[in-house]
Amino acid sequence: MPRLLTLCLLCIWPVAGFAQSTAHTDFVRSNILAVFYHELGHAVIDIEDLPIFGQEEDAADVFSMFMIHTLFEEEAAQTLARDASNGFLAEAEFREHTGEEEVWWGTHGANTQRFYNSVCIFYGANPRGRRGFAEDLGLPDQRAESCPDEFDQADHSWGTVLNDLVARGSGNSLRFDGAFDGSLASEILSSEAALLNDELRLASPLSIVVEECGEANAFYDPSERLIIFCTEFEKYFKDMARWLL
Repeated sequence: MPRLLTLCLLCIWPVAGFAQSTAHTDFVRSNILAVFYHELGHAVIDIEDLPIFGQEEDAADVFSMFMIHTLFEEEAAQTLARDASNGFLAEAEFREHTGEEEVWWGTHGANTQRFYNSVCIFYGANPRGRRGFAEDLGLPDQRAESCPDEFDQADHSWGTVLNDLVARGSGNSLRFDGAFDGSLASEILSSEAALLNDELRLASPLSIVVEECGEANAFYDPSERLIIFCTEFEKYFKDMARWLL
């Protein structure tokens, strides 16, 4: 099932002046896709009526990284995983820089913890081939030791679910209903919905829209079986890219 990344995340520009802008765009693209997979995780939990042992937000984070590992060829997967993990770290640093406190009472884990969890899951899927990835992102040896087991646990749960979705064959259960407004988000999510429809089928249709929300966020609405990606999130990722890169 692995596929080549079609969004030009791995383009290598021959002109040095393009390097920074390309890195910024890659970071934004990667995080849009990772957030979509996170919300898709919530949707799969709801639509497939899956039992969750622990925080659902943690399970959705694991699903996002599991999808990156499963769907993409190694070089593309590492690029996506690096940018998506760094997205959590950038948000933690961005919040500290702007004086915004971590939301300890929320359902999501702390951003720095989500960073290490994401790095660990991705590294644990291929410890031998991703040692450099883990070292570059500063995964401590004490945590790295448990990462293969953590990935195996994710594979036992999410891998089984994904195999069942794939076994149903292709379909049109994911529907991009948003306007094609020229944004990266609409480009990426409409393309990803089409690609996923070629590979799997959900038990019930799932709609995807990109729209203004008044905040930088993304949501899954179980009452409508709808993923909403807020247009403000794209700008937020662009701001984080400038801060991080």
